Amino acid sequence: QVQLVESGGGLVQPGGSLRLSCAVAGGTIDNYVMGWSRQAPGKQREAIAFIVSGGRIKYEDSVKGRFTMSRDTAKNTVYLQMNNLKREDTAIYYCYAGNDGRLDWGQGTQVTVSS
Repeated sequence: QVQLVESGGGLVQPGGSLRLSCAVAGGTIDNYVMGWSRQAPGKQREAIAFIVSGGRIKYEDSVKGRFTMSRDTAKNTVYLQMNNLKREDTAIYYCYAGNDGRLDWGQGTQVTVSS
């Protein structure tokens, strides 16, 4: 089991940017499928970005071109750079690590997009 801690959420105006971080302990991120999900009020949690085998990153359609996922293996941390934020991006954002059919989740960080 790995421990994941997200940070970087907050209140931002529409069109603004935020960078979320997910620090991982208890395992090396290269050994896991790492990804980001979010859950908006009253909605189900949805996957928005994840790293597949070979290092390619897949994005959910609504965030393509605006969000960029990256990783720093030296810091054992993954990031989610979010640009041109929209009100509908308001949600709790979670990172996860998958391995051998198991998913470990962070506690989440709130992102609120509002003027």
